[in-house]
Amino acid sequence: MFCGINPGLYSGAVGHHFARPGNRFWPALYRSGFTPRLLGPFEERELLGLGLGITNIVGRTTARADELDAEELRSGAAQLRRKVLRRRPRWLAPLGLTAYRIGFGDARAQVGPQEVRIGATRVWLLPNPSGLNAHYQLDDLATEFRRLAAAAAR
Repeated sequence: MFCGINPGLYSGAVGHHFARPGNRFWPALYRSGFTPRLLGPFEERELLGLGLGITNIVGRTTARADELDAEELRSGAAQLRRKVLRRRPRWLAPLGLTAYRIGFGDARAQVGPQEVRIGATRVWLLPNPSGLNAHYQLDDLATEFRRLAAAAAR
């Protein structure tokens, strides 16, 4: 289960995850081998047939994730935990280091596998694929997604 931080303005307007042109989620998903072809946000329901899901920590639409306050992130993380306990995915993949650190109360979290589990669900933190995240280019994102894909295949 991939988990974005919250919908951006464009994603909120069109009602699909990671929908803004230039968001690197869909290309990283494809390049890492999670999908057999490059999907777009309007095809997100096809993820279910591949055993993948997608959600957000916070439902409120903002222009930038840093517009969310700590309480929204903590409340959203609590709701996400409940969703994960109900759905029981093998892996939860939050996308966004800062939001994860705040929401889940783990200031030392780094990209990659986390020690914490939610029920039986393992957690793998991925970088935020937004074009605003200059720390990770598409090849770097795909590499991180590929690491999760390899772990999930074991």
